[in-house]
Amino acid sequence: MNNRNELYRLATQQPARHPQPTVKARDLTHLIFQRPDLNEAARFLTDFGLTVSRQEAETLYLRATDATAYCYRVQRAEQARFIGFGLAVQSLADLEKLTRIPGASSVEKSEHPGNGYYVRLTDPSGFVVEAVFGQAPGKTLAHRAPLHWNLAPEQPRINATQRPPIAPAQVLKLGHIVLEVADYQATCAWYTQHFGFIPSDVQVLSDGTPIVTFMRLDLGDIPADHHTLAIAQGFMATYSHSAYEVVDADAVGMGQRVLRERGWSHSWGIGRHILGSQIFDYWQDPWGDKHEHYCDGDLFTAARPMGIHPVSPEAMAQWGPRMPRRFTKPKLSLANLILLIRNLRRSPDLTLRKLVTLMRMFG
Repeated sequence: MNNRNELYRLATQQPARHPQPTVKARDLTHLIFQRPDLNEAARFLTDFGLTVSRQEAETLYLRATDATAYCYRVQRAEQARFIGFGLAVQSLADLEKLTRIPGASSVEKSEHPGNGYYVRLTDPSGFVVEAVFGQAPGKTLAHRAPLHWNLAPEQPRINATQRPPIAPAQVLKLGHIVLEVADYQATCAWYTQHFGFIPSDVQVLSDGTPIVTFMRLDLGDIPADHHTLAIAQGFMATYSHSAYEVVDADAVGMGQRVLRERGWSHSWGIGRHILGSQIFDYWQDPWGDKHEHYCDGDLFTAARPMGIHPVSPEAMAQWGPRMPRRFTKPKLSLANLILLIRNLRRSPDLTLRKLVTLMRMFG
């Protein structure tokens, strides 16, 4: 289907902006994982560029260089899995509004770094969302400045060389989280309705069916990252990857060198995305979960309308290596096969035809 207006009509049923969201999230604050080995988790994450801010017997906290108490929480558990993430809201009144959502907790005091208050919710796909207010910021950590490039129209670096330090890429901030879900429509609608997320770009199949939504925060006239949350159609609810901003392209490249030399598994990169424009590089932690270094991403205000784009492997990057099939290949197990059959019977968004189309397209 080549008619862009028809693609837009079909894809705007959902996702779409909600006219009166419950609250408007202000930031992505942290991720929550469970891991059997906190020391091994710390070894990868510090090589990746995060800094340990607190380590307890059962919980590990790591942070970026920006003024936050922490951005990554690892809880000791027998099985490795992703639990959920945190979103900052504007006030205690916002937290009270969120308590009225079915299944939400009451407003509780936080005992995590930075303290404050939170409400714990569960989205339609089973991911935990901790809405946070009043968390005290941490001190900004020092990081190197962006390198000055000698470009054709302007060449500021005279009688000087480029020698970035051989060290892990310093993570400036937690940038975004990408989830795969079976209940695509309901999950997208939950985030637009309750946290005011704005769809920036939607990727669709040839019949106009939306398959991936990149969502940004609604900060009004203040520019926001192209996406803080992305939701993709899958056959079960699972973590796809999380992304972390670094200072420049040399930091992305140096991060690759250090992680490769220290024996970690590379996933995909270096390249530049089409939607979001980030220069990217993906790495796997000890449990196979993908973590992305990026820089030079797009920033949109609330005025920017939603874009509609055909989905394909070629639509993932402007340049760089082709996305490997293993990047989107699901973890197959007996339990996951049972879940696939159950979701095919249960979910209105997951059909055999759609599943076969995605498998042929992405392997």
